[in-house]
Amino acid sequence: MTIFIDNSSNRVLFNAIPSIALVVDSDVRILDYNKAASKILGSQSEPVLNRRGGEALHCIHSYEVADGCGYAQHCEDCIIINSVKGAIKGSDIVRQRTKLDLIHDDKIDQVFALITASPFVHNDHQLVLLIIEDISELVELQRIIPICMSCKKVRNDEQYWTEVAAYFSNHLDLQFSHGYCPDCARQELAKLTDILNEMRSPESRQTD
Repeated sequence: MTIFIDNSSNRVLFNAIPSIALVVDSDVRILDYNKAASKILGSQSEPVLNRRGGEALHCIHSYEVADGCGYAQHCEDCIIINSVKGAIKGSDIVRQRTKLDLIHDDKIDQVFALITASPFVHNDHQLVLLIIEDISELVELQRIIPICMSCKKVRNDEQYWTEVAAYFSNHLDLQFSHGYCPDCARQELAKLTDILNEMRSPESRQTD
């Protein structure tokens, strides 16, 4: 079987996607994959192409039954399988969070990922572009970051306490926008109202 995307500008764009990108059919069989995916799936296309996603990724549940990926009891709730099914029916599944249990070197690795599945038609065949974003590092940070119960500052690797926004900017290059949630907005508005009322009170004018 030849690769799905030919050696053209489409291939360049496909390989430019930084996350794992797979072209799959309704049975989650891999028709093509990008450069980022090859680091996990392997550089040789033939052993990977036409295999189901769970089998190619070495999902632990694909080994539980003889029929492989898609047939174990756990597969009924698999975000990847259900996202592909939803995309085949015409829905865009965007960044659904899941946990993958993958076997590598006889060791089970837990990978936290965001799953996006976008449908498209090629040569009258309904196919899906499946994107798998690895967020394991972010999830691990959420697990281990010490945070102050009072001021909500976090402790960094050098044992200094810093603002949450500064911590994530330094570690993950994430920038935060700032605003008020509804509860805090009401509290701040009440404070402002009290200040204005105090400024308008007769006692305040007499002092002036």
